[in-house]
Amino acid sequence: MNTVVTLPTEQVSQMENLGKLNRQIIIILDFGSQYSELIARRIRETQVYSEVLSHRTTSERLRKLNPKGIILSGGPNSVYADHAPHCDPEIWNLGIPILGVCYGMQLMVNQLDGEVAQADRGEYGKASLYIDDPTDLLTNVEDGTTMWMSHGDSVIKMPSGFEVLAHTNNTPCAAIAHHGRKLYGVQFHPEVVHSLGGLALIRNFVYHICHCEPTWTTEAFVEEAIREIRAKVGEKRVLLALSGGVDSSTLAFLLYKAIGEQLTCVFIDQGFMRKLEPERLLKLFKEQFHIPVEYVNARDRFLSTIAGVTDPEEKRRRIGHEFIRVFEETSKRLGHFDYLAQGTLYPDVIESADTNVDPQTGERVAVKIKSHHNVGGLPKDLRFKLVEPLRKLFKDEVRKVGRSIGLPEEIVQRQPFPGPGLAIRILGEVTPERLNILRDADLIVRQEINKNGLYHEVWQAFAVLLPIRSVGVMGDKRTYAYPIVLRIVTSEDGMTADWARIPYNVLEEISNRIVNEVKGVNRVVYDITSKPPGTIEWE
Repeated sequence: MNTVVTLPTEQVSQMENLGKLNRQIIIILDFGSQYSELIARRIRETQVYSEVLSHRTTSERLRKLNPKGIILSGGPNSVYADHAPHCDPEIWNLGIPILGVCYGMQLMVNQLDGEVAQADRGEYGKASLYIDDPTDLLTNVEDGTTMWMSHGDSVIKMPSGFEVLAHTNNTPCAAIAHHGRKLYGVQFHPEVVHSLGGLALIRNFVYHICHCEPTWTTEAFVEEAIREIRAKVGEKRVLLALSGGVDSSTLAFLLYKAIGEQLTCVFIDQGFMRKLEPERLLKLFKEQFHIPVEYVNARDRFLSTIAGVTDPEEKRRRIGHEFIRVFEETSKRLGHFDYLAQGTLYPDVIESADTNVDPQTGERVAVKIKSHHNVGGLPKDLRFKLVEPLRKLFKDEVRKVGRSIGLPEEIVQRQPFPGPGLAIRILGEVTPERLNILRDADLIVRQEINKNGLYHEVWQAFAVLLPIRSVGVMGDKRTYAYPIVLRIVTSEDGMTADWARIPYNVLEEISNRIVNEVKGVNRVVYDITSKPPGTIEWE
């Protein structure tokens, strides 16, 4: 998966403004690694702000951003291959500490007149790291600790002035440094959880080499977000797309704190919500939060919009497009609104990235995983200006923000639910019959996960309806009904996930209840696929 993020000019400008206010920034230059965003998360865990930019970012722009450090990500290419992505060679002369990770280290070596070649033996998975220089980058990293490798090329000649910091059995140059220029490289991936000494190494780079201070806190983000919202919106009115999830609910609280009565929350019931959720949401915001919500019943309209559609991307596109149209009509009915607020998160932006080919090199620099309705499904003639203050955050960071501004725990801990709702948990055509079946099955899954104290132990637990039927037997009679897929995963941020090892007795109870209580279902299966190679949602 190649995911290179090139930020819009407006977002880069916001970063430059942030750089003027707060110099504690680490920039990650992305060379197509599936782990680039994970590096950003690990930096933020040290309470230092980080952002992912394209590897094409010029040294001039980096100088303006004035980061405390730069990290070069991994990537799927060989640095010596035709059209391999490179960075501006002037970055080595900025005087800013740089850490190259995997491909990033090989690029550093290659551009500074060292040599990289295909290794006699590749190195993938866990490897023991043996430390030759326990100072600086590897301070407090235990000798022999496990690090995660994923490379077929290796450094065979280091640039002038570099020395080896660590090695593995297969890789003589597993960590290198030019101490005087503060240039560092590691052949492994310190950002993944499998690298046991990875976080210590990252902290060394952030604190001891880049001399950052832990200023990226939830409180700092809230203050900055409120300033930015007020500066952007002024006296204009804002329409918020409220879904009841932690993202849009946190955004509602944040916006209400920033602009008060200028905010109008609108909940569009598109007919793809879980059982009883629209009623619960409206009651919660009215009686407990005291934030008014405009309710729009558009169930028939949305169902008609995707009638007969089986392609998941087309479903998302149509649902996203229809959302905007309904908001536009609601805006006219309630009075003029200049801004539309969305609870868009960083993973939404990353996974919605369109395939892009550089016209000069032919290099593919981004791959779209799936279009999130609030990103890839937006119409080109959108008349609203968007307000997306959570766009820089990961899900776990949004939860922290929610708590800090008073969002109740029942919302903060709510499991992620996709904007298109059950429409993308029904594979194939969405019909009223299939929606009712899935709603009933999904409710049982949630009830049993809650009853057994597992709700906060897993990232998501839900049901998927497949558009096929299989033979079964119930009451000595032949049945021909739908299967339900249980999808229960663990994750930290939604970028990667693993299937949850749920106790058999819980799975058994879920299965028994579904086949006995949900008419039209005679089979329950459990999805034991991780992400990657699968995604959490099926569509």
